[in-house]
Amino acid sequence: MNETPVRVEVVGEERRARMMRKRKAIDLMELSFAEDAAGFAATDEYDELGFVGPIDWIRFNCHMTSGAAAASVAVGRTMDRLPRSVEAVAQGEIGLAHVTVMARTAEALKDRFDERPLIEYAREHTPGKFHFYCQHARHAADADGYAENEADEVQNRRLSLSNWIDGTMVLSGVLDAFGGAALRAALEPLAQKSGEHDRRERGQRLADALVELATGGPERASIQVTSSIETLLGLAGAPAADLEFSLPISSKIVERLACDGNITRVLLDSESAVIDVGRAKRVVSGPARRALNARDGSCRWPGCDRSPSLSAAHHVNLLCQAASEKRSFKTSGRSFQSRRKTSSEIRRLSDRSASRRVFPRASRFAM
Repeated sequence: MNETPVRVEVVGEERRARMMRKRKAIDLMELSFAEDAAGFAATDEYDELGFVGPIDWIRFNCHMTSGAAAASVAVGRTMDRLPRSVEAVAQGEIGLAHVTVMARTAEALKDRFDERPLIEYAREHTPGKFHFYCQHARHAADADGYAENEADEVQNRRLSLSNWIDGTMVLSGVLDAFGGAALRAALEPLAQKSGEHDRRERGQRLADALVELATGGPERASIQVTSSIETLLGLAGAPAADLEFSLPISSKIVERLACDGNITRVLLDSESAVIDVGRAKRVVSGPARRALNARDGSCRWPGCDRSPSLSAAHHVNLLCQAASEKRSFKTSGRSFQSRRKTSSEIRRLSDRSASRRVFPRASRFAM
């Protein structure tokens, strides 16, 4: 007589403990796999096997996504620079997700990378919060490189509009972190449910909000940026600024936004407790804006005829910085685009949300 084995159900604390043990074992196996993946990527074996690259071979033969394969190779390549992280995984203090973020940070910072302050934060926080923390660390160590990465992401912006035979439109695209945050900031207030009777799914509400925004909308979007004074001044070693709906942004973007926005002063004590909050103050006041509109009538950039409502007030000191740089920034709505320019060209800044780009004279300036 065959007896069917009785399955003992594991519940409560025992199940949770078993899950943690399994996850630790999986992370250790992943580290071992990452070491092998990096070793394989350092060879030409993939070419002999007929694959375009090592990640392509790993993706196909190890049944992984391209992103997961690339992350494994990155971790394996930097493991010798992450001894504390590897030890923390072995002790169950952090997971592979933390190490992946650490590896990407090490690749970005190269010889400026310091594992010690990062591992302490990783032990106390989730991989998601640790990712944000590493963004601040990257900005503090290399603000110019951080801004360059943002500019490269802007160049990768894409949007395609395709019409079906019935006239409906399909949208597909990619935005950089700041551009995506700007779009969400504009859509979220318009995508809220209008009441208990509103049975629209979130996807439909966002689509309706996009149409409302395109057809006029109520007011321009408000983007919340939290920055230290050191970041606003662009001082060396300053962290990035926190941006609602997205990753931290560089001091370069904060500098441009601060020229035409509402600024609220918040004072913190040594324990990071709020001790004073000032009232919001607009950098370019209503009367000053109207005076600029009346005086200039349009954007002051040579050859540009944008109306004041489609331009942004700006400060002349940024024009002086722009003249010495080779990168071009162009904004649409609240998002910045950039393209490479020759050394003989000046950075061009524009913004649909306020009042004028700049004439290269001390009394004229803009975004």
